[in-house]
Amino acid sequence: MSRQRAYVAVGFFSGMAAGSLVWSRMQRNCRRNLFSANPLFRVAALGYLRARPTVNTAQLLREYVAWERRPILRQRGARMLKRLEATL
Repeated sequence: MSRQRAYVAVGFFSGMAAGSLVWSRMQRNCRRNLFSANPLFRVAALGYLRARPTVNTAQLLREYVAWERRPILRQRGARMLKRLEATL
């Protein structure tokens, strides 16, 4: 019984480590997808940028809001930009 628990624990923690590595890589890749053709990639990129309040991020969001065709994503970007400008 204790051997099974050990295998389960090792499997669980290995899965957590692998998942963490994959998530980290996905987050790094998302920053490049702000102007992607795929709207889901753009949403992920906005989430990535939300955690990085810099002047460069503000400029990038200005360009994004002017470029974005979908009203929902454009509004989300505009709200993020407004909050970012208030923070800076």
